[in-house]
Amino acid sequence: MEADDEIYANGGDDTGRTRPIVSGEQLDIEAYAGLYSGRTKITRLIFIAVHCGNPSMEKEALRMAYDEIKKGENTQLFREVVQKIDDRLGPNYGMDNAWCETVDRRAEQRKEKLENELNAYRTNLIKESIRMGYNDFGDFYYAHGALGDAFKSYIRTRDYCTTSKHIIHMCMSAILVSIEMGQFSHVSSYVSKAEQTPEALDPTTIAKLKCASGLAHLDMTKYKLAARKFLEVGPELGNSYNEVIAPQDVATYGGLCALASFDRTELKSKVIDNLNFRNFLELVPEVRELINDFYSSRYASCLDYLTNLKANLLLDVHLHDHVEKLYDQIRNKALIQYTHPFVSVDLNMMANAFKTTVAGLEKELATLITDNQIQARIDSHNKILYARHADQRNATFQRVLQTGSEFDRDVRAMLLRANLVKHEHSARTNRKL
Repeated sequence: MEADDEIYANGGDDTGRTRPIVSGEQLDIEAYAGLYSGRTKITRLIFIAVHCGNPSMEKEALRMAYDEIKKGENTQLFREVVQKIDDRLGPNYGMDNAWCETVDRRAEQRKEKLENELNAYRTNLIKESIRMGYNDFGDFYYAHGALGDAFKSYIRTRDYCTTSKHIIHMCMSAILVSIEMGQFSHVSSYVSKAEQTPEALDPTTIAKLKCASGLAHLDMTKYKLAARKFLEVGPELGNSYNEVIAPQDVATYGGLCALASFDRTELKSKVIDNLNFRNFLELVPEVRELINDFYSSRYASCLDYLTNLKANLLLDVHLHDHVEKLYDQIRNKALIQYTHPFVSVDLNMMANAFKTTVAGLEKELATLITDNQIQARIDSHNKILYARHADQRNATFQRVLQTGSEFDRDVRAMLLRANLVKHEHSARTNRKL
């Protein structure tokens, strides 16, 4: 293969490929919301409304959030959504004071009943009943949006757990509320606690714990650990955890974190050849093709996929704050991978492959060279990148000299020891009686 052909094969002109690139279409909010249930469905819709910057999309998200909240009992969240709607959706989506009063009144009655039951259980010292009482309080507070009180109630069941299944139930409830509150340190803590009782863990629960742990690592920008957790999620997950995460999210989060943090060997063995994760990737073909293009060094196509996915990824409640950082890391890895096989690279061809200007590419490469991630120098006049390959002959010679010096030192030490033993010169410790 000629040098020019190699450069094109490594991400330049790939016009021979006819596989279509996904278009950057506006997010289908109804289909997206259908992936989730419970509180996360509402918070994701509100997040889209706040961050989309598109009036029609914002109204659609708020309308769906309004309808979803009316199915539950969270009057506080209802008032927030009504305030955001600001009379833009007509009379059917305004403030419903009668509904709020009815729900609040029913909530007070329910709370009083739960308090009376719990007091009776505590008086009778029935551990299982007390556990159920606190758990019911947790469910009550969660339904009404009092997440802090819900967390405290779930945690109080810990002292009354009598079986491993009770501990798992407590941990899963605490994890759910912690994710909603954004308290990911609590998530990691209760995932670890749940994993300490493996005898009570079924495959579905294990998959849920992997997802929760992945989200916690993602929040802490530990992308490699996050990728590993998402890649370990089993097919048993299905739609069983859609109050937190959808299977499509597992593919997207895991795929992007892996691209940003794995080397080529790990990408091949842990992602592309991972049969379990392949099932998740089938749900998001764009991410699947993105990973394959990156591994196959088809950078133009890879960057097209990234560009088209970006707008929707920025509307994801968990990924929003990490998109820019992940994209930068993926792009830097692509630049490093592109330059690695060559002694010299034409910057004009490389700029074309990465959809950028030569001047912009020079700045990116200069940063990577300064950070010692690429061993090369830039010829700005001729627009060529020259690799700095280590002098193998000199390096080998230096290693031989070092080995010889070490051998000489060891031999001298052995001779000295042999002579000391021969002449009976050994160190003796004088003992004082």
